[in-house]
Amino acid sequence: MSTGMTRDWRALPPANSLWEATAEPARAFPVMSGEQQADVVIIGAGYTGLSAAHHIAKSGLSPVVLEANRPGWGASGRNGGVITAKFRLSFREIDAVHGRAVAKRMYEIAHESTDMVEELVSEYGIASANLTRTGQVKAAHNETTLKAAIDEANWMAREMGSAETRILDKHGVRDETGSDIFVGGVLNPGSGGIHPLNYLRGLADGVARRGVPIFQESPVMRLRRAGDGVVAETPQGAVRAKQVIIATNSYSDLTGATAQMQRTLIPFRSALIATEKLPRNLAGKLMPTGRTYTETKRMMRWFRMVNNRVIFGGRGAFGKQDSQAAFDALRKAMVGIFPDLAEVPLEYKWSGLVAMTLDSVPHIGRIDDRTLVSLGYNGAGVAMSSLMGRYLAAFVRGERPDVGLLDVSRMKPIPFYPLREPAVRMVAGWYQFLDAIGR
Repeated sequence: MSTGMTRDWRALPPANSLWEATAEPARAFPVMSGEQQADVVIIGAGYTGLSAAHHIAKSGLSPVVLEANRPGWGASGRNGGVITAKFRLSFREIDAVHGRAVAKRMYEIAHESTDMVEELVSEYGIASANLTRTGQVKAAHNETTLKAAIDEANWMAREMGSAETRILDKHGVRDETGSDIFVGGVLNPGSGGIHPLNYLRGLADGVARRGVPIFQESPVMRLRRAGDGVVAETPQGAVRAKQVIIATNSYSDLTGATAQMQRTLIPFRSALIATEKLPRNLAGKLMPTGRTYTETKRMMRWFRMVNNRVIFGGRGAFGKQDSQAAFDALRKAMVGIFPDLAEVPLEYKWSGLVAMTLDSVPHIGRIDDRTLVSLGYNGAGVAMSSLMGRYLAAFVRGERPDVGLLDVSRMKPIPFYPLREPAVRMVAGWYQFLDAIGR
């Protein structure tokens, strides 16, 4: 367990996002002071940390949650609000490398994750989350990627027993999106969308009403072993607990207490834009079914309609801060798909960090007798991080849940860690080139 501090956590503003502008008022949580006792201290008040607190409290144990900024300040409040039952690594790839039993277990975990979001929204009555399960369309930009998407869907139906997917021709995708540029696609009805910050704030409020102490602006500056437990020290207080959960994901380097986790992750900045509200006739033409949509390109773009605004996001933003070049590239891509948006102003632009792992799947489990982690959601974390709270609670109780390839023992450090940012730029540039030439 390390000490020290790597980044200034103070006075960091929220993202200039559509979610921040339209969210329910945030509940005010106190700053940690003095000393508290708990069964488990949880570092991070995102989906992972709050879901863990929820499930631990339901087990009859006492958790305390410490957040460096405000609940939802990180990825849980910055993402696109897309709910999907998948991993970055496809089930077909998992089957080829690890066998059918592992692929089926990963399939079960993925679908359990989307159900978990629905369960938490229902339990805490988070109506403002606006959860939908209307599905997601993967839209193909050429015949090669369409064939690959169809082959994948057919394999899933044949080998995983998934009868959910439906193949769409060019006309079907045009009816779905309002765009003529796609040659076809695949519809997965099990996916959905959510207002991610309202979901987060609803979770925080519900967990607090359950009696779980949540402290904001209370970064863990030092994490040390003491007796048969741990002590998490903040600037004004400390929590003594039997176990600690690190749920800081791509923001693990905010303090030195959790910075060691960052060496297992490749932070990849993801940018999003949102238009002004569209005129009713245009809003009715684009994405009329209310689903979420992704492209088949390597540098994937995704889009959805929320309250008559188009939200458009994707990878490829670099550096530690928002990038105007990334926003400009997103707008150009958006107008390429939807020419009718060429004159529509953008109202919101924001970005956040996605935590990538070497093997393209998240990792969860116990890294020593007192420390548990869950991180590395690879851009599909809204549902998966919600589910990981249930598994973290099981580990806390001394159980050994079957988490398939997510077991933390498989987690590998990033080789040549100081070179990670130039390496990401190089790989992303290569992917952009392949997309540009239609490969």
